[in-house]
Amino acid sequence: MRLLFVADGRSPTALSWLRYWVENRHEVHLVSTFPCEMPLGLASFHVLPAAFGGMTGEGTSARRRGTVSRLRALLRPLRYALGPLSLPPHQKQFRRLVDLLRPDLVHALRIPFEGMLACVTPPGIPFLVSIWGNDLTLHARGSPLMASLTRRVLRRADSLLADTQRDLRLAGEWGLGAGAPTLVTPGAGGIRLDELAAGSRSARLPEELPEAPLVVNPRGQRPGSLRQDVFFRAIPRVLERVPQAYFICPPLRGDAQAEGWVAALGIEARTRLWPKVEQAQLWALMRRAQVFVSPSVHDGTPNSLLEAMACGCLPVAGNIESMREWITDGENGLLVDACDERALADAIVRGLNDAALQNRAAQVNAALVAERADYVCNMQRVGELYETVIGKR
Repeated sequence: MRLLFVADGRSPTALSWLRYWVENRHEVHLVSTFPCEMPLGLASFHVLPAAFGGMTGEGTSARRRGTVSRLRALLRPLRYALGPLSLPPHQKQFRRLVDLLRPDLVHALRIPFEGMLACVTPPGIPFLVSIWGNDLTLHARGSPLMASLTRRVLRRADSLLADTQRDLRLAGEWGLGAGAPTLVTPGAGGIRLDELAAGSRSARLPEELPEAPLVVNPRGQRPGSLRQDVFFRAIPRVLERVPQAYFICPPLRGDAQAEGWVAALGIEARTRLWPKVEQAQLWALMRRAQVFVSPSVHDGTPNSLLEAMACGCLPVAGNIESMREWITDGENGLLVDACDERALADAIVRGLNDAALQNRAAQVNAALVAERADYVCNMQRVGELYETVIGKR
């Protein structure tokens, strides 16, 4: 197949998705909405920095990236208002690329702003779109223009892939045609369980871990999606009852806001803000930790959640619909109000102290990930969907 993807070319999730098609010798083309190096194995690579995608902190210092992240959070309402207005010239360039490449299908790996860029795909070429995390629960509601363009994308879509059942339901409400083929699959395609097992045992961590109960929160700063402020305020409450607990948070080293929280709360001795770590290092960290925390208020199915479950690390997450598709509270994880620091602290303490829950959850989650999130099985199903959509053309 000749496949044209529209994605953030820096994203590990997007790169994992592309890898399957490259390794299986399909002709893969990428339009990236952010400047980045060309991923390996592509037939062609193009950058169209839609919605100010060129304003990125990648390639700079951790502190600079933290500043950029905070500025983006402050300017998000402005980006919701102005980002859609920046699309038309990029859409013209995209149409010219499609006319030149004549792909068998176009797949946008997110609605804002990749799907909004690519929804001008000519009707004769199948257009697929993926929904990740907050596309419909947060971003689509950011402004009237964002809502209008989201509806346009879904009305144009010939097929939809989502990482939650919730988003299939919402997509129908936002304009997806009733007959469009759909598939629920992890945004990165799933977990390569063989690589996770090998990497988690061989990777060397940035620093030696103490012999202590470990809590890991690797989600970084995601304003609007995660309540990291609540997580850090919960740490002193946990330490009152489990004083030997140790908290590790990649990739927040150099993030001025996170450093400020740690200093103000006096938790420097038991909290480490790590730099961005390699994938295998994250797996090794989660294999060693007892509790994984994701204080989510808007989310889909984070790849890090699935990785933590596969590593036997007990998940503590926000009690939202997407998390309930994977976690049954008290059975294979704990769900809490992510805005309530007391509740979050109670859940972390229980996760650290309840060995029976840890063991039960590890067994349930290993089977669950193998059944629903195996990379090869999921990507084979995607291939069947691609062939179905191309066949309909």
